[in-house]
Amino acid sequence: MKETLSILFIVTSLILIITPGQDMMLVMSRSIAQGRKAGVATAAGVSFGLLGHTVLAALGLGALLRASEILFVAIKLIGAVYLVYLGVKLFRSKHADIDIKGLPVASHLRLFFQGAFSNLSNPKIAIFYFAYLPQFIPTGSESPTIMLLILGAAFAVLTFFVKGPIGYGAGVLSSWMRSRPAVLGWVNRVSGGVLIALGLRLAFERRG
Repeated sequence: MKETLSILFIVTSLILIITPGQDMMLVMSRSIAQGRKAGVATAAGVSFGLLGHTVLAALGLGALLRASEILFVAIKLIGAVYLVYLGVKLFRSKHADIDIKGLPVASHLRLFFQGAFSNLSNPKIAIFYFAYLPQFIPTGSESPTIMLLILGAAFAVLTFFVKGPIGYGAGVLSSWMRSRPAVLGWVNRVSGGVLIALGLRLAFERRG
């Protein structure tokens, strides 16, 4: 039974992780704009944010978010504003700023925290964790909280192993794109537009 649950957890988790969303878009846009290491650093931040959600789920924040409309809306709006802010910055990037020598570069540590904050400020993930992870805790488990922490950590690790390589792969194209300002300008506008759209979607999204 435990082996079946473990396999089911890995398969369903990978499907969920591969599904495009705001985290995936953030990783790819940072990688294309700044290179492979930037994409991997952002992916690491996203995965770290999931560890934060794991702890919060274990403490019962998922249930609190489901019960408190005010708290849910507050956290949701913070995340939405942040995504729109990142999107506007990308969308307004000028060709003159795209030159590889003059490109404003964020440190990998800052990109790490951007990925973590983007993930942590999405209350949907907290609720998702609270609803999803317990399904894979064996009935009669003596330490359900510890099992929840283990499953959450495993999901975060799987996320990095999927999104890290995606960020690295997108970064491979960054040098080619940076040598073609018109192409990168177009990519920045599209990426920025998508992030803005995701932020607006999050702002108006209702709890499931």
